[in-house]
Amino acid sequence: MELIGNALTLSDLVSYQDGSVVSKTLIDKKIGTVTMFSFGEGQGLSEHTVPYDAFVQVVDGEAEVIINGAPHIVAAGQIIIMPANIPHELKAVKPFKMLLVMIRA
Repeated sequence: MELIGNALTLSDLVSYQDGSVVSKTLIDKKIGTVTMFSFGEGQGLSEHTVPYDAFVQVVDGEAEVIINGAPHIVAAGQIIIMPANIPHELKAVKPFKMLLVMIRA
């Protein structure tokens, strides 16, 4: 499937796999990345920090995003920005898909 120059549906870019995290990089440039993820129920990303803001748009399902110890429930159609240099993690409350945009400049 050619990404550039075609109209695509975000939720179709990655499939769910039970017990797994699936990712597909859509754009990978020196200044940043755009990546689509799917998470099976209970799957997630452990606590970490990055030196730049991370923009998350939940495309399907629901996730718990914890930023500096504070939990946030984010559902399809919602966004959350995880700030640079602040610990954050996320976990699938139920299977979910998200678009992650990180700009390094």
